[in-house]
Amino acid sequence: MTRSKLIRSAAVIGASLLVLAACSSSDDNSSDGAGSALKIGSLLPETGSLAFLGPPEFAGVDLAVNEINDGGGVLGQPVEHLRGDSGDTSTDIAQTTVDAHLAAGVGAIVGAASSGVSFTVIDKITGAGVVHFSPANTSPDFTTYADNGLYFRTAPSDTFQGAVLGQLMANEGASNVVILNLDDAYGNGLAKYASNAFTGTSTVITYNPQASEFAAEVGQAKAASPDAVALIGFEETTAILQEMIKQGVGPDKIKIYLVDGNLSGSAFKDLPTGIMNGVKGTLPGAYPPADFQERLLAIDPTLTDFSYAAESYDAVMLLALAAEIGGSTDGVTMAANLEDASKGGTKCYSWAECKGLLDEGTDIDYDGVSGPVEFDADGEVTEATMGVYEYVANDKIEARPEEFVVGAVPAPLP
Repeated sequence: MTRSKLIRSAAVIGASLLVLAACSSSDDNSSDGAGSALKIGSLLPETGSLAFLGPPEFAGVDLAVNEINDGGGVLGQPVEHLRGDSGDTSTDIAQTTVDAHLAAGVGAIVGAASSGVSFTVIDKITGAGVVHFSPANTSPDFTTYADNGLYFRTAPSDTFQGAVLGQLMANEGASNVVILNLDDAYGNGLAKYASNAFTGTSTVITYNPQASEFAAEVGQAKAASPDAVALIGFEETTAILQEMIKQGVGPDKIKIYLVDGNLSGSAFKDLPTGIMNGVKGTLPGAYPPADFQERLLAIDPTLTDFSYAAESYDAVMLLALAAEIGGSTDGVTMAANLEDASKGGTKCYSWAECKGLLDEGTDIDYDGVSGPVEFDADGEVTEATMGVYEYVANDKIEARPEEFVVGAVPAPLP
């Protein structure tokens, strides 16, 4: 189904919701979002297998909200951030959080980080006429998902990360790789695209992330005699690496590559000293500039990494600008104006600059901290940056800017 058809469907759904709401709303609490404060609910990991991504994502949301409110708010009113935990797919936390956000009247929900979690709530969110906007979902399956035109993301599809990962391994001399991935939408999609881009022999081995041990899967990987292994997973990656070390195929014996779901600055600190040195990983997004990091640290001084902070920040900025363009804070109106906010006008880079242009009647093109963020008709970014990082200690990762890849995001394979 095309995005244009979905937008028309969303407009019909939105109109129906507004009619129903109008029957029970008073004039001083406009049901269509006009004159109402923009309420954004977050659905980000405070707990669960991606909890290490939560702090920078929450900080990105809070920083954007603070800067917007310092600049006069949206449609003259302060933006409200309703903080919420997503948990992971082993719990029902996301369902509970979404129910609370919808009951509170949010116009948009920012999250989840996990593609698997987002798939459990996308129908509920978009069916309510609310924008579902993820800063970190990368599953290619969202591109054509029937979302009523209400799903957007600032992170590129794993068609891009997979291609970069596969090419990175080949460029560094690997000819026979094992891709060891968790069995879910994220892991399977990224593994497929990495394998497709790799020019040598690749063996894909899936595992259950809830398993108590991974000896069998690591044994399969070892039997393939690879010269490199890509680990695509979440917090269970630590246990897998421990098993790889035990079986003699750890990072000290073979090249290991990680991805955004497990590129953690703290998860591997208790492994044998220095064993992570030289391990590389891919992470979507431009490297956060120093001034942006400083602003994030003012929000949360405990931050140790900044993964998806820029994408979270840009998500809130774009939602606020779409509300300003459309003159309303309801989800359907924001969705209809997000593409316009992201491209085609005069470039601007901050809330104050973009809002000033809008006040002058100028069409805008918001370029964010995470990149140009130009949406296509499917709510996808059309161009992205993929970062390459390297461990210099078990608990320290450094960017390799000379290896960053900037390019168009490929369409999913048929």
